[in-house]
Amino acid sequence: MSFASLEGKNALVTGASRGIGRAIAAELARAGASVVVGYRTGTEEANALAAEIGARAVQADVSNADDARRLVEEAGDLDILVNNAGLTRDGLLARMSDDDWRTVIETNLSSVFYTCRAVCRPMMKKRSGSIVNISSIVGVHGNWGQTNYGASKAGIIGFTKSLARELGSRNVRANVVAPGYVRTQLTDVLPEEATAAMLQNTPLGRLGEPDDIAGAVRFLCSDEASFITGEVLLVDGGLGM
Repeated sequence: MSFASLEGKNALVTGASRGIGRAIAAELARAGASVVVGYRTGTEEANALAAEIGARAVQADVSNADDARRLVEEAGDLDILVNNAGLTRDGLLARMSDDDWRTVIETNLSSVFYTCRAVCRPMMKKRSGSIVNISSIVGVHGNWGQTNYGASKAGIIGFTKSLARELGSRNVRANVVAPGYVRTQLTDVLPEEATAAMLQNTPLGRLGEPDDIAGAVRFLCSDEASFITGEVLLVDGGLGM
């Protein structure tokens, strides 16, 4: 058996059609898990990934409670839930619209509530399960122009720590991975000076790659992490220390 093997486990990854979610789904499949690729948009990408890794793609808008519940039900008997779905609507608070606030909170934070609520009873019943929620360094330290995003990602941390306390007695674990600045479509649009400032403050001197996050998630989902719950693992090149 390889380290952090997920042989025989069933996993659902939300927001998995591209970027970090795609890398997580592929890594869990490499570890032996049977993976459901959850996605809202990017049907072509999601189906291509599912075909590539031997997974199954299911479309759902996890910011909607009914859709999130349907996704969990269609995913079947889950051992692993990874909540990665998220977006940004950046802007200064003084000019932020109600819609930009609500959209980010509903997509990034409410979706975690909806999917975890749907999966917690089955996991508690079988006394086994691992939930990993993807937050961000912004949820720990904040960032200019991202009050909505920072609130959603900080909320994920508080939510997950509370969830870990509720589910621990049933051997269901809940942890957070908080990426630093990772090379994805979200960071590709940043101005060069902003990227340079990030790199200057990152001891390892590089942006993260989606695979860096995927490896951390795989570990937390595995039996090797069976005594870890309620933890926030920063995968950020040292930026947040």
